[in-house]
This record gives sequence, structure tokens and C-alpha cells, in this order.
Amino acid sequence: MPTGFATIVMFGATLLLLFNPLFAQTPLPEPDHIVIVIEENHAYGQIVDSPAAPYLNALIKTGALLTNAYGVTHPSQPNYIALFAGSTEGVIANICPLVLTAPNLRSALAQVGRSFVGYSEDLPAVGSTDCIVGSYVRKHNPWVNWQASPLNQVPSAENRPLSDFPADFSSLPTLSIIVPNQQNDMHDGKDPDRIRRADEWLNAHLSGYVQWAETHNSLLIVTWDEDDGKSENHIPMIVVGPMVRQGRYDERTDHYGLVRTVTDMYGAQPIGLSRQAHPITTLWNAPPLRR
Repeated sequence: MPTGFATIVMFGATLLLLFNPLFAQTPLPEPDHIVIVIEENHAYGQIVDSPAAPYLNALIKTGALLTNAYGVTHPSQPNYIALFAGSTEGVIANICPLVLTAPNLRSALAQVGRSFVGYSEDLPAVGSTDCIVGSYVRKHNPWVNWQASPLNQVPSAENRPLSDFPADFSSLPTLSIIVPNQQNDMHDGKDPDRIRRADEWLNAHLSGYVQWAETHNSLLIVTWDEDDGKSENHIPMIVVGPMVRQGRYDERTDHYGLVRTVTDMYGAQPIGLSRQAHPITTLWNAPPLRR
């Protein structure tokens, strides 16, 4: 979908440039809260319009679907790092433990007075640095790699189990990232059962937040780390909230574009390769007029 549309009309010797506001690029909103959920290893065509994912497709019908979104690499861990730091930081495999020092979403938001917490399902304790515990895996938890860092540190108190996700949504940090365990993020099992299980998990854990968000300037983004290795890393990206214009949008983006969108929303400095990325611009409602 185009971000702008201009028509040239000639009256006598005068040219008029008419700008159609229907297609105008809308300024980025500033949500009170953003919740990002990261799913695993599925391509766009495996999720969109799939009968195994009724809740995700209901979110698409009420929100926006980016039809031209991509992961940046394979395997999982560098994609998670890219979603948190705007760069893979040179990581090309699943490695544990790992210590990283580059600027990240937490450090960028902190510089403008905004907050972050990462929530991992089945993380054994606040601040845990374990590599694998049951269905929890550290390779899907990027912020823990900055927990022992001398630079751009993520405090251990911000590395929390999903059971700490607030029941009072008004107490959410500015940015929350939720990582389900490998049983619930479409990683383990076979399709369509693993898609169905993750879809039911999302409905059970997020439907209350989604309903609340509609009247509280809050934004949900559901994305995938990577595809199934068969579709050029083409993934779904679903965006839901009161600032979202319902529809399907072919604006091309990737993990770096998502990171750039988040930092630009709050006037934070862009990080990593997201400096060269464009924020997502086509799907936002115009802000209400101030009286």
C-alpha cells in the first residue's frame, strides 16, 4: 500500500499538486505500552488464513497484518538478538552462555526515561542465567545476554518469568517482550498441532490484555523469529491496538524495521543496523485532533 498519493491537475497555465490524505503517511503513535510476542519457526503462509490459528487470524481481522515482513537470518538466536539490539552482533549460531555489550532496546529506551521488562515462560527465577530448564531455553531470551555486561546492561530484575506479567495492565513497562516456552511458541511438535497449541496459548494469555489495550493506548505486536526455512524467511507480523488502522499492508519490513519503529515512537536513538532501517509507517490511524 502506498504511503502517499499525489495528483497533478492543470488549470490554464497553473499546475496544482493535490495530496490525497487517504494515503498520507501518518506520524508514528506513542503508545503508553507495547507488548511484543515472539513465536517460532513458521512462515507467513503457514499462519495467515490457517484454520489451525483462529485466534491469530481474529487478531488480523481486528488489527493490521504486514504481508511483506521477514526474519533476518537463521537459526533462532541471532534473530532474537536482532529483535532486541537491531543487529545479530555477529552471532551466527545458538550459543550459551553469551555476553553482549552493544546498545539495545532497553538501554535506548532508558535514555529517554522509558522502561523495559522481558518475560520468559518457565524462566526458573528472576535473573536466571540457565541455558536450558525444561521447555525454557536461553537462546530465545536475548536480554539475558546483557545481564552481566559492563555496557548497556539489562538489570537482572528486568529478566522475569512470565508468571510476573502484571494482572494490572496499567502497571506494564513501556516495552514488554514475551517469549513463550518451546511447547507454546510453535517450536516443538508437528503441524497443525503445534500451531493450534500456540494459538490457544495466545488466546488464553493475551485476550484480556488485547481487550484492555483497545481503550488504553496500548499496542500488541506478534511476530516470528524466522520462517520454516522454505520461504525466504517470510514471516507474519500482526499489529493490534487502538492506534492501528485495520487491513493488510505490503510495506516491506524486518526485525530491524520493527526495532526502528519502537525507538522512533519514543524519540530514542536508533540502534545497530536499525539505523539504516525505516520505521513501519503505513498502518497507523491519524492522531485525534487536539481541542
